[in-house]
Amino acid sequence: MPPASRCGLGLVALVLYGLLWTGWSQEWPWVEKIDDGALDYFLALALSHGWWVPLWDGLSTVFAPGLWRLLIVLPVLWECWRHRYRVAAFLALSVWGSGLLSMSAKAVADRHRPFTQLVEADGSSFPSGHALGMLVVIGALLLAYSRLLGPRLLGSRLGARARWAVIGAGIIVVALVGIARVALNVHHPSDVLAGWLLGAVWLGACAWLFPPNQRGRKTESTR
Repeated sequence: MPPASRCGLGLVALVLYGLLWTGWSQEWPWVEKIDDGALDYFLALALSHGWWVPLWDGLSTVFAPGLWRLLIVLPVLWECWRHRYRVAAFLALSVWGSGLLSMSAKAVADRHRPFTQLVEADGSSFPSGHALGMLVVIGALLLAYSRLLGPRLLGSRLGARARWAVIGAGIIVVALVGIARVALNVHHPSDVLAGWLLGAVWLGACAWLFPPNQRGRKTESTR
């Protein structure tokens, strides 16, 4: 994608983020209707199904951004050992920086969490730290390593299928984590959408600063 197009998409995402922020802070009816309707629907399901909270809480625990920010130390060290410093810098900046971004955005917004929350959750509600953090983690890993499933490893046809399967699995994980936060009534849908938007902007900015492309890795590995 050309740089101008990526910049345009980033600006659109920031505008949408601003609209969501304005929507909940100014109590726009359509934002409140979507937020309250989703929370009430999931709350009713939780009250009628005993497995609801353990399922979604378990998913939120396994894919907690804090845990994955610790695990990202392994590929960062691996890339440094291989002298692929651009990839290491990209992973470190995007994943670890997303934690600071999330905390800063939450502090500025200072939105109360839904009073119907089904599990304990601290801090501001807007944006969703889980949604933001896991989009950045999954997106960063896909940008850095999805090309490994290429023709040299699996052949052209099988490699393309495997790559799309991995990308699809990553998208599903990000989507399920966002749904889990609303299903547990610890976030409004607008919080989750805002987390995805801000996370996408941050990931795009980090990829622009330290593009983890094939040429960069080859150049660094020959130094």
